[in-house]
Amino acid sequence: MTVTDRDAGIDADILSDSGAWQMPRAQNRAPLPGNGEFMLAGWGDFAPAPERESGAVAYTAERRARLAQALPAELLVIPAGRSRVRSNDCDYPFRPGTDHVWLTGNMTAESVLVVDTTGGEADAILFLRPPSGRSSDEFWQDDALGDLWVGPRPSLAETQDALGIECRPLATLAGDFVRASRRARRIRVLPTLDEAVDSLVRSVCGSEFDPHLALKSTLDELRLIKDDWELGELQRAADGTIRGFVDCAREWEDARSSPRGERYLEGTFSRRARLEGEGPAYPSVVGGGDHATTLHWSANTGRLRDGDLVLMDMGVELASLYSADVTRTLPVSGTFTDLQRDVYSIVLRAQQAGIAVLRAGVAFQDYQDACARSLSEGLIDLGVLRCSVDEAMDPAAHYQRRWSISRSGHMIGMDVHDCNHAPRESYLTGTLSAGNALTVEPGLYFQQNDLTVPAELRGIGIRIEDDLVVTETGSHNLTALLPREPDHLEAWMAAHAGDAASGH
Repeated sequence: MTVTDRDAGIDADILSDSGAWQMPRAQNRAPLPGNGEFMLAGWGDFAPAPERESGAVAYTAERRARLAQALPAELLVIPAGRSRVRSNDCDYPFRPGTDHVWLTGNMTAESVLVVDTTGGEADAILFLRPPSGRSSDEFWQDDALGDLWVGPRPSLAETQDALGIECRPLATLAGDFVRASRRARRIRVLPTLDEAVDSLVRSVCGSEFDPHLALKSTLDELRLIKDDWELGELQRAADGTIRGFVDCAREWEDARSSPRGERYLEGTFSRRARLEGEGPAYPSVVGGGDHATTLHWSANTGRLRDGDLVLMDMGVELASLYSADVTRTLPVSGTFTDLQRDVYSIVLRAQQAGIAVLRAGVAFQDYQDACARSLSEGLIDLGVLRCSVDEAMDPAAHYQRRWSISRSGHMIGMDVHDCNHAPRESYLTGTLSAGNALTVEPGLYFQQNDLTVPAELRGIGIRIEDDLVVTETGSHNLTALLPREPDHLEAWMAAHAGDAASGH
């Protein structure tokens, strides 16, 4: 769009007040000294701020250049986001916006990346809060930002050196943005991450403000193929996740004896996820018995009862935000019953059928269909479906979806369901490329109250999920070290129970 005289009335301090876009923080602390001079004086230098996650920095300039090629002559605004209040004056743990981190390596709340592509290249500036220092009362009075409360932020110079991108104070964003907007054909913003940034862009664009997802769609499309460093991070996340499953196996007997065995295993995995990275990549699903038939069960309040299966869907998110997504379904007693083994084997064959299809050049939907066809065959063998496989696979029917409602996989990366806003023709209806990272996770879920299936099947839920990278000739399984075959799973559980008993 043409930009003319859009800066009238813009408040240059629109972003300077951290509390302008949320309820005031409740004051629940002892009275503070009234003598600001005393509080600000007599301090030595802080130790340097902790080092940032640096591995991505070698790739971020090239990523911004690709963005500039995709969206030339535009002004692109990508916020990191803001902390959100959980309760009163307690915030949720801050997790920066994926696209902001992918383009900068920066993890700091309230930061804003502005990419100016009007010159044909990605002229990028990162706006962020400098340290509170000892020049204002923020240092000791602001319990959300003050160095005395939350520790020192890196200086702008430190961040600029670490990330290789020009850094400016957040307070200058409004004025700099208005000046840059005059030469942009179009302005795009990633909306909803930061209300103050949305307000700034809206005030500049006026009636032409359009918070559509075209920018998000472009970024997700650019992120579909992982570079070598990203694939290494995904392997690290997978390895950490496998160690979390091992921890659960070693504490299996304690979980079985707990009145909330599901939550015991959730807590065991969460400890590992915090040691390996930032924590779980998503709310862990630990569903024993018929809880396993609820795909997004995350209350995890149940017991682990002998004779039942327990479905465990868990993943580690690294400090770099790259995440794993893995599911195993295990017998609580350590041994599958004959019926459980039969149903488990149907799901395993379906997963193997999907994996066998993977390679560059095949359609994303092809491996989904391979899983669905194999599941349909298994449901026919069980006597649950009374039709041919072709009838079951008819797009107008898809009868197997009653017991396998979700897709059999999705892209993974920094978001555990990665690149969901990429154009359909590049993802859901597109073809796979070497460097795509995805899950293969068919499942069968027989609800407790499903009167269309034999009583002995009701309450059984099974999913098997692994993380794979597509190659030119096939795929590489990042989570192959975690057993899938029922015999191997039983032996794995017994071996780690033995480790726990011997104190290893």
